[in-house]
Amino acid sequence: VQLQASGGGLVQAGGSLRLSCKASGHSFRSYTAGWFRQAPGKEREHVAHIRWTGDKAYYTDSLEGRFTITRDNAKKTMYLQMNSLQPEDTAVYFCAAQVIGSQYYRPESYSYWGPGTQVTVSS
Repeated sequence: VQLQASGGGLVQAGGSLRLSCKASGHSFRSYTAGWFRQAPGKEREHVAHIRWTGDKAYYTDSLEGRFTITRDNAKKTMYLQMNSLQPEDTAVYFCAAQVIGSQYYRPESYSYWGPGTQVTVSS
């Protein structure tokens, strides 16, 4: 599975962005997938993940309510809608797929990663 994230950019505080993660390979449809982010000098952190069925999503507590993860398996694409963005949301955002084990919030649990997309929020 190859993943490609897109949709990042520069936005003012309070604005919105929608990230997309396009997958190649049929098996993406059967994988839990998620979004992570990494700010300069910080560890990669969980943002959200979604079951392969798309019917259940999980968020890092501080982001729930502003961010929404969805997926369209027919298009082999996952999305992250980000609203009310703040400067502290500035980071490189990565999409990932296939969790080994049950530690869904840990980046090391994911098998496949795409190159990140930069999100910069100005104050």
